[in-house]
Amino acid sequence: MIHVVAAAVIDAGGRVLIAQRPAGKHLAGGWEFPGGKLEPGEARAAGLARELKEELGITIHNPRPLIRVRHTYPYGEVLIDMWVVKSYSGAPRGLDGQALQWLSQENLEKVELLPADGPIVRALRLPERLTHLSTTDYKVVESKFPRKRLAVDDDAAESSRQVGMFCRDAEEAVAAAEAGADFLVLRNVLGCGELTALCDSVPVPVFARGIGLEQAWALGASGYSEIGW
Repeated sequence: MIHVVAAAVIDAGGRVLIAQRPAGKHLAGGWEFPGGKLEPGEARAAGLARELKEELGITIHNPRPLIRVRHTYPYGEVLIDMWVVKSYSGAPRGLDGQALQWLSQENLEKVELLPADGPIVRALRLPERLTHLSTTDYKVVESKFPRKRLAVDDDAAESSRQVGMFCRDAEEAVAAAEAGADFLVLRNVLGCGELTALCDSVPVPVFARGIGLEQAWALGASGYSEIGW
């Protein structure tokens, strides 16, 4: 399996950067999020920083873990370790000769990206801080089988919303991810080691409690939940 680290680089105006795969590469001409292969033994955040420096010429700060996506292409299986980068130094430019373009979130959902990137675009609609049980983009439920429940909804707008699940502990969170939850919202505060282990074991975004936002990112969580506090 090929392990890839990639990022949604977002500018001050909220636009997201995408890159076109250059000629000579597999899927040449396709648009994707910038990034590349993780080196053997390389930490994910370090690999992301290296790839974006080599590919775009930027130095990143405080990247936010987002989601992990597995996809099978004709040449093999790829694991995309996706991050969000809002703080960086330097102006992004295509150092490999690749074309770049900045898109609004709305236009990002309309452009034809590589097949593996669909779940990433949806995950980008989740906020860094969860403050509401329900919005037009997501809802948080108690059900242990949110996808099964959601499947009976006839409203297309309703079925497009992401469904998160409240979890009391790591065991419940893993079960929720396996049941089809789009993201996990912790009800209780987990120890640093336990939170990191949980985030390493599930492919979906995790929203922590009881710690600062940047500490949550450093431990592997995608954000922080303020619901019920």
